[in-house]
Amino acid sequence: MFTRNAILAAGAWSGLAALLVALPAEAGQHGRTRAVQAPSGAGYVQSRQVSRQPGAVGVQQSVQTHGGYGAAHSRNASWADGVYQGGASRTFNNGASASRSTTVQDNGHGSISYARARTGLQGQTSTVTGTVQRPPH
Repeated sequence: MFTRNAILAAGAWSGLAALLVALPAEAGQHGRTRAVQAPSGAGYVQSRQVSRQPGAVGVQQSVQTHGGYGAAHSRNASWADGVYQGGASRTFNNGASASRSTTVQDNGHGSISYARARTGLQGQTSTVTGTVQRPPH
């Protein structure tokens, strides 16, 4: 029977493999901003910026309503030399925030180590770390 950590590590490794295969996109930056306003005056402004480079990607997004509500979200990932590092954070206008980070490293000799940390809206933090054997090809 597989342990929870082994399943998490296998998922992280397969996610890394999918990223390496799925991101042959051109390097560069692009983005968009959209402003919407109803006749009543209610509305929002939404923006998204993406930056891609060989071995890295970053995304910043935000939504702000005309009523003062909103949130900003950022994600990033990088990979090189058998190491994947990624993370995300979200910050709300009231100052509350949450974040997560993941690191996966191929240690050679068929083993993979991983670390995942999360910080919730109330400040609670959890961390999961471990090492697993890579499945044979």
